[in-house]
Parts: sequence; C-alpha cells; structure tokens
Amino acid sequence: STGDGNIHNYNDPNEVRNCRLVSLVDLKLSKDYVRDSIAGYLNHLISLGVAGFRVDAAKHMWPGDLRAVFGRLHDLNSAYFPSGTKPFIFQEVIDMGHEAISAAEYTGIARVTNFIYGIKLADVFRHHNQAKWLKTWGEQWGMPNSNDAVVFIDNHDNQRGHGGGGGVLTFFEPRSYKMATEFMLAHPYGFTRVMSSYHWNRDFHGGEDHNNWQGPPHNGDMSIKGPSIQSDMSCSNGWICEHRWRQIYNMVAFRNVVMGTTLTNWWDNGDYAIAFSRGNKGFIVFNAGTSDINVNLQTGLSQGTYCDVISGNYDNGRCTGNEVHVGGDGHAHFHISSGSDDPSG
Repeated sequence: STGDGNIHNYNDPNEVRNCRLVSLVDLKLSKDYVRDSIAGYLNHLISLGVAGFRVDAAKHMWPGDLRAVFGRLHDLNSAYFPSGTKPFIFQEVIDMGHEAISAAEYTGIARVTNFIYGIKLADVFRHHNQAKWLKTWGEQWGMPNSNDAVVFIDNHDNQRGHGGGGGVLTFFEPRSYKMATEFMLAHPYGFTRVMSSYHWNRDFHGGEDHNNWQGPPHNGDMSIKGPSIQSDMSCSNGWICEHRWRQIYNMVAFRNVVMGTTLTNWWDNGDYAIAFSRGNKGFIVFNAGTSDINVNLQTGLSQGTYCDVISGNYDNGRCTGNEVHVGGDGHAHFHISSGSDDPSG
C-alpha cells in the first residue's frame, strides 16, 4: 500500500493493481460477491442484446480476477446473434514496452488494446520513418500477436494526450490521418477500430492542450447538439464523424471484402511509396512521399475495370472516382501525385 492509497510507482505491479488509480475507489475483485455482482450486471446487458465489452484500465486489475468475471458471462442473446456466440471482449492495457505490466499477461483472457500501433504509424505518415519498412508490419515491430490485438490510429484518450500519450495522428491532420487509417484497414494485422470525434478548440501551452477537457458540441442549456449530415455524408455542427469520411467508410468495405486473405505482391520505391494486394480480392497503393509515382504494378486481381474507392464510390454501376484497368497478366498502371488530396488508391 501507499501512504495516500494511490498509485505512485508504475514499476511495482502490485501497487499498480492494488492501489487506487487517480483516487478512484477500487472494487475488491478477489471476492466472489464482487465478481458475481459485476458479472450479473454484464449478463443483464447481454440479455438486452449487447454484443461485447471494452474493459477500461484492465492493467489495474489482476488477470485472474478478470478471468473469473468473464468466466461467469452468458452467451449472447440468441434472438440477435447465432446460438453459442460469446461476447467480444477487449481490455485496455497500455503497454508501451517499458513498464512492469505487459499486455501478454492479459492476452490469454481476451484481446488487448495496442497503443504502440498508432504511435508507429504516425512516425511513418509524418515522415519520421520510411514507409518501406512497413513490409514487416505486425509482430516484428514489438506488437502482440495479430489475433490478440485491437488496433486504432487514435482514441478518445490519446487524441488529447491522455492514456498512453504520444504523438498520434488525429483529425487535426486529415490527410495523414486518412492515409494511416486506410493502411490500418487494408493491412491484415489486428482487429481494427475506427475513431469518431467531435471538434474542440485546442490551446497549447508548454506542449499540453489546456482545452483537452472540453466536451461535445452543446446548446445553451448544455444539452448535446446533434450532427447535421451533409450531402457527401459527412457531419457538421461541431462533429467530425471520421467514420463518415469516404476514404474511411469505403476502406471498411474493402476490409470486409478481403477478410481472410493474405498480404501479397508487396512493392515499395525504397522510400515513402508502397503497395500490396490482399490475395486476389483487393489492391492498394500509397504515395506518402514528396514526388509523384508513375508505375505498373502486379495487383493479383483478375482482368477487368475496378473502381478506386479512395477517390470515389461505386454508384449505380459506375465509378465516381478514378478507374483502374487490370490487364490479363494482373498488372495495372498507377499515377499518384504527391500533392493529391487522396494520395492512395
């Protein structure tokens, strides 16, 4: 224990788990009564049709206690899900590789958040680390096994400098943010999560945003303002709605189509331009560099005309953006300007 009951030494796993996080009252999860009460509440939510749970601050709980709670959970409600379906659970474990508690202690229970992911991709798409190195992206970068990780470019905490911190990409850098999110959704590593935000007016002093506490857009009576939906499906009224950006929602569809395929036909220009296919289902090219690329690449796709879903949609049988023509040998030509609003395809 500590003098005030709070955590002070993050190198002591006992203190991190047994003392209070920022004065928050701790529940004694080692007791069956507490475990039953928490599991009872979660099972009530499951009966209502909830599909799963994110466990906040999981590293501040003993793995055995969490396992005991999850072991009491029912299958999902068969009125909404196939019979025998388990709840999807992931645990917030901030493990940047230099603390006493590791994500590996929790991966045998359920998936864990991968906070290294967004930091490393921000380095690439801010030109601090060449994109060519992404050829080995995944476990070789010191990250958990793909089947154990939930991945994201940013979340509600670290886009404000909280919870893991670090200089992640956010909607405040939209071009780089879109490219990083496109890469996340195109690459097979991890279980992906897309962020959806609201705007706030940042106010930096000494490297810290003094407005990071600000809540969502609200009316004079403090009720939350609803978003206005624009003709291009995006939001206004102070809401960012990254999930409604064309480049992101189309790449969600791409990920669903290519699910289960491997990454093949890797290409890079030795710098910041890369490309790869997902089996014979999809192909993507990125130009994060400072010069145009003009290349013929093996796509792995069947001969035909395809829509580039980064620059447009497939709408009423036609492409509203660029078309890509794949020849009988699987090759296609790509010209992507480094100054393009959509330097991917």
